[in-house]
Amino acid sequence: MKIHKEGYKIIAILFLILVAINAFSFSFISISLITWVLFTISLLFFVFILRFFRKPSRLINTDDNAIYAPCDGKVVVIEQTEENEYFNDRRIQVSIFMSVWNVHINWFPVGGIVKFFKYHPGKFLVARLPKSSTENERTTVVVENKNKQQVLFRQIAGIVARRIICYAREGKEFSQNSEVGFIRFGSRVDIFLPLDAKIHVEIGQKAIGTHTVIATFK
Repeated sequence: MKIHKEGYKIIAILFLILVAINAFSFSFISISLITWVLFTISLLFFVFILRFFRKPSRLINTDDNAIYAPCDGKVVVIEQTEENEYFNDRRIQVSIFMSVWNVHINWFPVGGIVKFFKYHPGKFLVARLPKSSTENERTTVVVENKNKQQVLFRQIAGIVARRIICYAREGKEFSQNSEVGFIRFGSRVDIFLPLDAKIHVEIGQKAIGTHTVIATFK
């Protein structure tokens, strides 16, 4: 299993802490059921963290007319809404919620030039709540493809997530389905599409980053 680079430091620190705790337990507490329970919990927790930072090997799909899922998770919102940060007009919003069991790498849903990037400090409300899109810690990225079509997407921290990593920078060009970043421990990604985009997913559907086509341009 490959591990994402954003997990290296956390995994190393956690490993040392768990080794120290269990070494103390076996050295200064008589070996008993409690000692083995602590060891088992430590092992399971470490495996969970390894799994959380996993980096799956996936074929990279590209299609200039398609908007791919920027993350793994469940589609929780498909609706028309006002986008007031960049477009200042009505858009179709598609939101994908990532639980702690999902891969937490994020990818560019379209390829092209980053026209806008902004980081917003904020709250850590439950990511499923609608107001998390405007009140939680988040990043906003707008990408313009070679056909001059623009897509805005947001990485949004959740109640457990405490750090958003984003590699997007204004003026730089990125390939479709290349990595845009990582969100730690439960979160969501919102995508804002033109009103004439054809949606190919439905509420409750599981999305696979880089594979599931969320929508196509007209």
